[in-house]
Amino acid sequence: MNVAYGPVLVVEDVPNILELLAVTLRFKGYPVVTATNGEEAIARIAEQRPALVVTDILMPKMDGFALMHKLRTDPQTNAIPVIFLSATYVTPEDKAFALSLGAARFLEKPVDTEEFLLTIAEVLTQGPTTLPEPLTQDKFYQGYLERLESKLHHKNTQITRTERLLKTLPEEQKPAFEALLEEARQHHKQIEIELNELFEILDEQKRLG
Repeated sequence: MNVAYGPVLVVEDVPNILELLAVTLRFKGYPVVTATNGEEAIARIAEQRPALVVTDILMPKMDGFALMHKLRTDPQTNAIPVIFLSATYVTPEDKAFALSLGAARFLEKPVDTEEFLLTIAEVLTQGPTTLPEPLTQDKFYQGYLERLESKLHHKNTQITRTERLLKTLPEEQKPAFEALLEEARQHHKQIEIELNELFEILDEQKRLG
């Protein structure tokens, strides 16, 4: 299967997931380009317009929400369809915010390969769709802030519960939960960074406004 009008851009910061998604698509004949965060994705799009963007949400430098908003508010890129993939932002509120930004689809990780490929094919063949009006900066930042704060609270709870559980587990069961704890701490740190960056943007707007 060929996508003559542009490659599929896969944006994912976890190397093994990025490789899996890219290999899966290439095996089915799709041309693929990759990026590890939103900033890299913007650079790739400037080099070659993709037919579709498949992006994770929780990423360093520029996450999926910020990438989506940037694409939708640029007349040169606002019609490029975007599929979100996430293992972290999976609440109904997260999905609603993603769709309000204009996402074509939202898939949860771990991704089912058949569902993934079917979704890719559907989005690429459905033709132009009527997208919602891009969110204003204020509405985007308000929704973005709510998603980040909600996710940070969730990660705090997850870390506390896991730390408490580790104290009671037998030694042979600890490694798996220690790995989960480390992943939760990394996600917590990344969300904190994104929140701080957003607060700086909002403070700057208030100062200038």
